[in-house]
Amino acid sequence: MIGDIETVFTHAIVRTPGRNFDRGITTSGLGPPDYTLMVKQHRAYVNTLEFLGLKVIMLDAESDFPDAYFVEDTAVVTPEVAVITRPGAVSRQGEENSIAAVLSSYRTMERIRAPGTVDGGDVLMVGNRFFIGVSDRTNPEGAEQLSAILKQYGHEPVRISVSAGLHLKSSLNVVGENTLLLTPDFNGLAVLKHFEKIVLDDAESYAANTLLLNDHLIMPKGFPDTRRKLEKLGRPLIALDVSEVQKMDGGLTCLSIRF
Repeated sequence: MIGDIETVFTHAIVRTPGRNFDRGITTSGLGPPDYTLMVKQHRAYVNTLEFLGLKVIMLDAESDFPDAYFVEDTAVVTPEVAVITRPGAVSRQGEENSIAAVLSSYRTMERIRAPGTVDGGDVLMVGNRFFIGVSDRTNPEGAEQLSAILKQYGHEPVRISVSAGLHLKSSLNVVGENTLLLTPDFNGLAVLKHFEKIVLDDAESYAANTLLLNDHLIMPKGFPDTRRKLEKLGRPLIALDVSEVQKMDGGLTCLSIRF
């Protein structure tokens, strides 16, 4: 997104979950995930992207990287540049190489260098502004490198400290022109004071990871209060079951790189 808050996306990169996806990093405590159900849910997600007009670039599973289907963490893509990240979890460093090979056909390339780390899940594009979460996965050095790159391409980076949730976009997402969906922990931030806000109940905080894509909202299934709040925006709403993704600390935004 740049200029206008909303942009039409034409492509998405996704990766098939590997059979060993349950060996990925998780702190959810929601129980062991089911591979067959995961594949079914991932296919429904891909079908939704295609329904919304995106050309989906499907990558094979990477057995050496159980978390690699969370492709969003490996790159930050703007209309001008693709920034290949350096994931904050050591076990995930290396996932970005195959993503770089794909994006090099579409964008000018930049990279985050050691000791900097950045996860794409910590970067939220809202018009020409980029909120960069400094978290357990995105360190200050990585945030500084990303900010410098974005400034070179005319963007405005704004840093936010992530004190709750794995990533910034676990708790904060754009759902319309000048409208944010967020958890109570982020409601009082001064950098967000000019936005309209939909604040979630703590019991439905997982639903903050809702994806605005080509004038549609894609939200996780099973959060009725959040659904009622989002329906007031008047946008087409698609609810997807992502129970197995949730068990692995992931969400809807994590599963694709949109550009």
